[in-house]
Amino acid sequence: MKIDTRITRAIDQGNGMRAECLTSGLEHLAEFADRVETVEQTLDELAGVVGDSNAKSLQRLRKQLAEFEPSVTLLGQVKSGKTALVSALAGWPDLLPSDVNPWTSVVTSLHVRPGTEHPEIAARFRFVSEEEWDRLILKGGRIGELAGRAGAESDLKRIQSQIEHMREKSRRRLGRQFELLMGQTHEYEHFDKNLLERYICLGDDFEVDAEHHDETVQGQFADITRSADLYLNSPTLPFRMCLRDTPGVNDTFMMREQVTIGAIRESKVCVVVLSASQALTTVDMGLIRLISNIDTREIIIFVNRIDELTNPVSQIPEIEASVRETLRTHLEVDDVEVLFGSAYWANKALAGEIDALGDKSATALLNWAEFSIEPDFDTRTPQEMVWELSGLPALLRSISSRVVDKVGERFLQKTAMSAMNVATAQQAANTVQIDANDPSSSCDRQDLKLEFERVFQLNLRALENEIEAILSDFRDRADRAHATFVTTASQSLVKQLERYGSETFWECNVLRECNPESLRILLRSAYRVMGTRIQSTAKARYETAVSEIAHLLHAGFGDVVEGIQIGVPNPADIPPPAMLGQTIALDFNDSWWASWWRRMRGQRAMANHFEKLITSETQDLMGQLKFEQTEAIKTDAANILRAFLDEQRDILMELMTRPSNTSGVQDLFLTETEVAKRTTIEKSLSVFQPIAA
Repeated sequence: MKIDTRITRAIDQGNGMRAECLTSGLEHLAEFADRVETVEQTLDELAGVVGDSNAKSLQRLRKQLAEFEPSVTLLGQVKSGKTALVSALAGWPDLLPSDVNPWTSVVTSLHVRPGTEHPEIAARFRFVSEEEWDRLILKGGRIGELAGRAGAESDLKRIQSQIEHMREKSRRRLGRQFELLMGQTHEYEHFDKNLLERYICLGDDFEVDAEHHDETVQGQFADITRSADLYLNSPTLPFRMCLRDTPGVNDTFMMREQVTIGAIRESKVCVVVLSASQALTTVDMGLIRLISNIDTREIIIFVNRIDELTNPVSQIPEIEASVRETLRTHLEVDDVEVLFGSAYWANKALAGEIDALGDKSATALLNWAEFSIEPDFDTRTPQEMVWELSGLPALLRSISSRVVDKVGERFLQKTAMSAMNVATAQQAANTVQIDANDPSSSCDRQDLKLEFERVFQLNLRALENEIEAILSDFRDRADRAHATFVTTASQSLVKQLERYGSETFWECNVLRECNPESLRILLRSAYRVMGTRIQSTAKARYETAVSEIAHLLHAGFGDVVEGIQIGVPNPADIPPPAMLGQTIALDFNDSWWASWWRRMRGQRAMANHFEKLITSETQDLMGQLKFEQTEAIKTDAANILRAFLDEQRDILMELMTRPSNTSGVQDLFLTETEVAKRTTIEKSLSVFQPIAA
């Protein structure tokens, strides 16, 4: 569904102050953007001097490069300041509304790219599907399912009452559109803050005429919006980037938790946003579980809202010590980067409104400035100084470094390697044209094509079978770990009952055998071993495919293909097992378990019910880990091999379609055009080789 509206953008992209600010912290990303531009130009030049088959391969590479968009996910609690921080990172002060509706589950993705040309679609909003809505309504979401399994009828009724209230509120807002919008998408050519408030912000309860309801009210679609994608142009951002603002994880029905886990899977950099006033409190344990499944090198912790501190200079070291102690206790790590700053200051600097800082915020700024002042500060404007003190340049610098080093360089290397394969193959194709009568290159073309397809299918099937065997081992190991945990936890309950009796409150999380972290650790270990094995197996299969392709080319064309360089593809990264961080029954605090305990009667009944509860609660987690995520891993590995072999097929076709040399000795002398083509190919290799190395 496309709705063509004319909504004027509220923010002027040509703000000079913004350009001055955003260049600070993006230097590394700017250097990477220059290298990407060089590769793009070289691909275009090379495409003009190769044959049709190789040109197709280069077009695919050019398209992939144009669509490459590293993503950064921001995690945190509701009201930690993620939304204001995303707006500042994008260079659009106060772009996103910060009054996010705690009843929705919206991931807002800002697709920011250099330039000033308006995209065809500026905003896209997707609504929840009928299946998702039915699960929420009928079962109360994940928390409702848990309450139902645990026999917490009063809790379940309370949850269903809240959901019913939400549904009626949505019906009043949307009228007859309510059912029709399920699973639909709204697209806009322009957007502003008012439009965003209709889809992702809290609205007041009100009565709406079903025939003439107001289409501009805040929160109109908020209850059913699942995700929002905004496409922005930035005259200062040097390279494309997707900034994902995730909803807080501490919501009533655990809907947010699921969409946040999905966002983590798709990102290579995660910024965990904490509030300086309550950094990593006990409420954040759900957040701790999520980030425990991510490589710590991909995590940046940004403690926001230092503008609300009374004395940042003395309080920040204490907060950092507390944060690091929490990380050591719960994650056993001490190498996570921790940064401090204020999205509020950053947005004021970007908007040129530093004179509008409140008294408390201004006092905190002065306090922090006295400590953070640098020798070159006297050469900067007040806005630039506030921008630096906001911590955003340091955060941008850290994000840029991770985006380039962990994602960008590898992608660029892969592109350069494929382009180099094409360039060297074109050199060989030119040689085949001149030396077509070489007896060593005589081979039936049809046989050559059939042999290539055999190599293609054989290696693809072999890879899929090898990976499936690894996944089968992993699933067995995961099942054993799960069964052991359930049995151990149940036996621990029985022993506790035998020792203390049924009247004693059992603190489930206190007992080591029943701590869900032990299950997560076992599954995480099995997953890590599986990932290492798959990457090793995929690499070996890729090497085998390269070797067989090289032998095939030599058999078909002889020594003239000796100069072709065939790079071995790199295996795909293994995505983090983010679903291991989802909340399960054993993660709840003692008061919830005390309520559950009082509802049970009889020791054996308690143990049996407890075992069923754990098994049911972890069933979804196990299914995602064993099948949903592993299938994606297998698909990624096969797609890399398939793309590589497709490129090699294009190269083979180019070699086979070169005409025979039958026009006499004059054809041995190259024309100026041929010389220019060869020069272009050699130039392209000088660009690609250092990157691919």
